[in-house]
Amino acid sequence: MTAAPPGTGSGTGALAFDGSGIDGGLYTRVVGWADAAPPWLDRLAADWSAYGLVLFAVLTVCGWARARGAGPVLMARALAAPFAVVAAYAVNSGLKRVIEEVRPCRQLPVRATLEGCPVAGDWSFPSNHAVIAFAAAASLWLVHRRLGAAALAAAVAMAASRVWVGVHYPHDVAAGALVGVLVAVPLTLLAGRAEPLVGRARGGPFGGLLGAGARA
Repeated sequence: MTAAPPGTGSGTGALAFDGSGIDGGLYTRVVGWADAAPPWLDRLAADWSAYGLVLFAVLTVCGWARARGAGPVLMARALAAPFAVVAAYAVNSGLKRVIEEVRPCRQLPVRATLEGCPVAGDWSFPSNHAVIAFAAAASLWLVHRRLGAAALAAAVAMAASRVWVGVHYPHDVAAGALVGVLVAVPLTLLAGRAEPLVGRARGGPFGGLLGAGARA
């Protein structure tokens, strides 16, 4: 466990938003559970929180591989998935700068957190990890349902881990999930309209990457 910094977030500014009144009690309870949990569970949660986003990149590649044997609409969506994730991250970054919510580990007198508290000015709302995870899951759901379901389960685990390690309020990850889905779904669906371009590209030099000969 890493000791949480005392006080109300020195250096964050008087206008920084304090989200503790929303679900600070639930956050404190979850951090308490983490403090009392077996070390192996805390290590698993901390490692997943730190490195789990790699899995979403792997699943996105799997989505592309699956789309090679599908129609051009699904391939267009699979190709758009990484861009949808980047777009969701960009929207979320803008929200963070506007809202400027202080991290709970800087705002609340918790005894310790599994992950070191981010520096002052590294805002909490919404959670970038949750945005990335749920944007990837939403895009994958529109490409391949089983991959999307696996990604969704992983996204829920990622969101939960960010609260467990002490760096986010529950409402941070819930909002992050919502932003990820609301940005990724329309962009991925819109990308499906590039079906004619993908169909033509499958007959060209990139046909091997796009699934030349796949059914229309």
